[in-house]
Amino acid sequence: MKTLSTLLGGLSVNEFLRDYWQKKPLLVRGAIPEFNGLLSPEQAIKLSCTEDVQARLIKQRHGQFELEQSPFTAKDFKGLSKIHWTVLVQGLNHHLPEGAALLKLFDFIPHARLDDLMVSYAPAGGGVGPHFDPYDVFLLQGMGHRRWQISTQADRTLLEGASLRTLKDFKIEQEWILAPGDMLYLPPQCAHNGIAEDECMTYSIGFRTPAYQELAEQFLVYLQDRICVEGLYADPDLETQQHPSEISSQMLNQVGTAIEQIRWDKEDIANFLGCYLSEPKPHIFFDTPEPELSLKKFSKTIQNSGIELNLKSQMLCRDNRIFMNGESNEVSEADYDTLRALADERNLSALAEPSTELMNLLYQWYLDGYLMPGL
Repeated sequence: MKTLSTLLGGLSVNEFLRDYWQKKPLLVRGAIPEFNGLLSPEQAIKLSCTEDVQARLIKQRHGQFELEQSPFTAKDFKGLSKIHWTVLVQGLNHHLPEGAALLKLFDFIPHARLDDLMVSYAPAGGGVGPHFDPYDVFLLQGMGHRRWQISTQADRTLLEGASLRTLKDFKIEQEWILAPGDMLYLPPQCAHNGIAEDECMTYSIGFRTPAYQELAEQFLVYLQDRICVEGLYADPDLETQQHPSEISSQMLNQVGTAIEQIRWDKEDIANFLGCYLSEPKPHIFFDTPEPELSLKKFSKTIQNSGIELNLKSQMLCRDNRIFMNGESNEVSEADYDTLRALADERNLSALAEPSTELMNLLYQWYLDGYLMPGL
């Protein structure tokens, strides 16, 4: 795989972020020269039948789209030759080292924004219909060719009763056919429609854009285990009311004063974001190592051969605090530098004389299945 010299069509990262990111589409011919994909159609279908993989099968009949969710079996892909269809497999970076390596090319976008790498496979004519996404996405063409139609239209009315979020009135503004190695960047809300020209596979590098409502709700959930409002409601001077069904101003004021004791600061928000954005999706599970190395053997091994993250792990950091798969750990300044390097690169070469605290933390993550010794 080539580097940023071709990935962004000759643009520097700063130029791309300034002129295109979350602003307008960008078509790059030969973004990754000689790229033809990471797996075959048969491998993609087999992966979609794996229990811990999220996948969708979309069938098109008489202009209507039908959506089916994983888990699938091989039988689900029989008898599809007479219709147009597409299979979408999420989280490819969790299952293929090559997928994780591909994502590293996009490290100019913070890890906290990354969602996952998805692959879509379709025979000629397959697609999911015109739609828009609320997030940024790079559409990298693997094998075959896909026609992309895009529109910056403001009308986002959806077809009623459709199983997919299909646009009711899609007005094509631009259209291209992408060949292997070509890439199209689309900002949020940019309407698009991809149609397979022949048997083809497209790799989608998606970046999450959580809604403020979602963040606010989850922050309140985060706070409920971290707040302490002391005291009990009391009314020793209670007086009779003309209407006993009414909530009194005295009760309202007393409870309001108690609730106003709840406080949070930027550190609370940072800790919430680190935990929330690194939290694995519900279908993701980690296997404990078998056989299990002792702490002494683990320590000796990683000092010689280094360490690497499990493909499913998400690791973020800020202000001497490390967030690993939804867990928060405060570490020393020296250990923070080491762990931040691990979070940046997802692997470290030989570790020279790590502190006892760092070794114990790494060993616990090893036991949890979050990381493993390097090869």
